Amino acid sequence: MATKEARDRAIAKYQKEKTTQLLIRLNFNTDADIIEELEKHPSKMGYVKELIRADIEARKKTLGD
Repeated sequence: MATKEARDRAIAKYQKEKTTQLLIRLNFNTDADIIEELEKHPSKMGYVKELIRADIEARKKTLGD
């Protein structure tokens, strides 16, 4: 079994090579509606990705017509 240190190094290497991290800041006053909607979803990342992919598909259809 791999040591915790080896596992942590492997995770860090994978994340560095295969992922990116993005940050979004939301204002409690001006973005309250967005915050409220995001809080309804157990996976904020999954919900945001779903919305972006739906937008990409919608734009493809619009440009394709």
